[in-house]
Amino acid sequence: MNIAFFLTPKNDVIYASLNSTMRQALERMEYHRYTAIPLIDEKGKYVGTLTEGDLLWKLKNTSGLTFDDTSKVFIKDIERRVNNKPVYINSDIEDLITLSINQNFVPVVDDNEIFIGIIKRSDIINYWYKNLFAKKD
Repeated sequence: MNIAFFLTPKNDVIYASLNSTMRQALERMEYHRYTAIPLIDEKGKYVGTLTEGDLLWKLKNTSGLTFDDTSKVFIKDIERRVNNKPVYINSDIEDLITLSINQNFVPVVDDNEIFIGIIKRSDIINYWYKNLFAKKD
Protein backbone atom coordinates (compact mmCIF):
# COMPACT_ATOMS: atom_id res chain seq x y z
CA MET A 1 0.00 0.00 0.00
CA ASN A 2 1.23 3.46 -0.93
CA ILE A 3 1.33 5.92 1.99
CA ALA A 4 0.34 8.77 -0.36
CA PHE A 5 -3.22 7.44 0.00
CA PHE A 6 -3.29 8.97 3.51
CA LEU A 7 -1.53 12.24 2.64
CA THR A 8 -3.00 15.60 3.59
CA PRO A 9 -1.11 17.87 1.15
CA LYS A 10 0.90 20.85 2.32
CA ASN A 11 -1.64 23.36 0.96
CA ASP A 12 -4.23 21.87 3.34
CA VAL A 13 -1.89 21.82 6.37
CA ILE A 14 -1.43 24.55 8.96
CA TYR A 15 2.31 24.99 9.52
CA ALA A 16 4.76 27.71 10.50
CA SER A 17 8.16 28.85 9.34
CA LEU A 18 11.11 29.29 11.65
CA ASN A 19 10.87 33.04 11.00
CA SER A 20 7.30 33.21 12.30
CA THR A 21 6.79 34.79 15.68
CA MET A 22 5.59 33.09 18.81
CA ARG A 23 2.43 35.21 18.69
CA GLN A 24 1.67 34.16 15.10
CA ALA A 25 2.04 30.50 16.08
CA LEU A 26 -0.12 30.94 19.18
CA GLU A 27 -2.89 32.64 17.24
CA ARG A 28 -2.77 30.14 14.38
CA MET A 29 -2.86 27.16 16.77
CA GLU A 30 -5.69 28.70 18.78
CA TYR A 31 -7.77 29.51 15.71
CA HIS A 32 -7.44 26.01 14.24
CA ARG A 33 -7.50 24.31 17.67
CA TYR A 34 -4.25 22.44 17.08
CA THR A 35 -1.87 21.38 19.81
CA ALA A 36 1.07 20.95 17.43
CA ILE A 37 2.06 22.16 13.97
CA PRO A 38 4.90 21.28 11.59
CA LEU A 39 7.76 23.73 11.08
CA ILE A 40 9.52 24.36 7.80
CA ASP A 41 12.60 26.38 6.94
CA GLU A 42 13.01 29.01 4.22
CA LYS A 43 13.81 26.27 1.67
CA GLY A 44 10.60 24.38 2.44
CA LYS A 45 12.29 21.59 4.38
CA TYR A 46 10.63 20.05 7.40
CA VAL A 47 12.65 20.99 10.50
CA GLY A 48 10.46 19.94 13.42
CA THR A 49 7.19 20.29 15.24
CA LEU A 50 6.07 23.11 17.51
CA THR A 51 3.75 22.19 20.37
CA GLU A 52 1.66 24.11 22.86
CA GLY A 53 4.04 22.83 25.52
CA ASP A 54 7.02 24.39 23.74
CA LEU A 55 5.24 27.74 23.76
CA LEU A 56 4.20 27.37 27.39
CA TRP A 57 7.73 26.48 28.53
CA LYS A 58 9.15 29.46 26.60
CA LEU A 59 6.66 31.76 28.32
CA LYS A 60 7.39 30.26 31.75
CA ASN A 61 11.17 30.27 31.40
CA THR A 62 11.58 33.75 29.87
CA SER A 63 11.56 36.31 32.66
CA GLY A 64 9.32 39.28 31.90
CA LEU A 65 7.86 37.79 28.72
CA THR A 66 4.25 38.92 28.30
CA PHE A 67 1.73 37.96 25.66
CA ASP A 68 2.30 41.31 23.93
CA ASP A 69 6.03 40.55 23.76
CA THR A 70 5.46 37.22 21.99
CA SER A 71 5.43 39.13 18.69
CA LYS A 72 9.16 39.75 19.27
CA VAL A 73 10.10 36.08 19.84
CA PHE A 74 10.85 34.01 16.75
CA ILE A 75 9.99 30.32 16.48
CA LYS A 76 13.64 29.54 15.70
CA ASP A 77 14.47 30.76 19.23
CA ILE A 78 12.05 28.41 20.97
CA GLU A 79 13.38 25.10 22.25
CA ARG A 80 11.35 22.18 20.96
CA ARG A 81 10.82 19.18 23.20
CA VAL A 82 9.05 16.86 20.75
CA ASN A 83 10.90 15.29 17.84
CA ASN A 84 8.26 14.18 15.33
CA LYS A 85 10.17 12.19 12.75
CA PRO A 86 9.12 12.52 9.13
CA VAL A 87 8.52 9.73 6.67
CA TYR A 88 9.57 9.79 3.02
CA ILE A 89 6.73 9.68 0.50
CA ASN A 90 8.08 6.39 -0.89
CA SER A 91 8.30 4.72 2.53
CA ASP A 92 6.54 1.48 3.45
CA ILE A 93 3.26 1.46 5.31
CA GLU A 94 5.08 -0.26 8.18
CA ASP A 95 7.35 2.78 8.62
CA LEU A 96 4.29 5.03 8.71
CA ILE A 97 2.45 2.94 11.28
CA THR A 98 5.54 2.64 13.48
CA LEU A 99 5.87 6.44 13.61
CA SER A 100 2.15 7.06 14.05
CA ILE A 101 2.10 5.04 17.26
CA ASN A 102 3.74 7.92 19.12
CA GLN A 103 2.84 10.90 16.91
CA ASN A 104 -0.56 12.50 16.25
CA PHE A 105 0.63 13.24 12.76
CA VAL A 106 3.57 12.13 10.66
CA PRO A 107 5.24 14.78 8.49
CA VAL A 108 5.88 13.62 4.92
CA VAL A 109 8.88 14.75 2.89
CA ASP A 110 10.11 14.06 -0.63
CA ASP A 111 13.56 12.74 -1.56
CA ASN A 112 15.04 16.23 -1.05
CA GLU A 113 13.45 16.45 2.42
CA ILE A 114 11.01 19.11 1.21
CA PHE A 115 7.83 19.11 3.29
CA ILE A 116 4.88 17.91 1.19
CA GLY A 117 2.23 17.29 3.83
CA ILE A 118 1.21 15.20 6.82
CA ILE A 119 -0.51 11.94 7.56
CA LYS A 120 -2.85 12.10 10.54
CA ARG A 121 -3.01 9.17 12.91
CA SER A 122 -6.79 9.51 12.94
CA ASP A 123 -6.91 8.92 9.16
CA ILE A 124 -4.88 5.72 9.55
CA ILE A 125 -7.10 4.44 12.37
CA ASN A 126 -10.29 5.30 10.46
CA TYR A 127 -9.03 3.48 7.37
CA TRP A 128 -8.18 0.33 9.28
CA TYR A 129 -11.40 0.48 11.27
CA LYS A 130 -13.48 0.64 8.09
CA ASN A 131 -11.54 -2.18 6.48
CA LEU A 132 -11.36 -4.47 9.47
CA PHE A 133 -14.59 -3.93 11.38
CA ALA A 134 -17.11 -2.09 9.23
CA LYS A 135 -17.15 -4.92 6.65
CA LYS A 136 -18.59 -7.25 9.31
CA ASP A 137 -21.71 -5.05 9.72
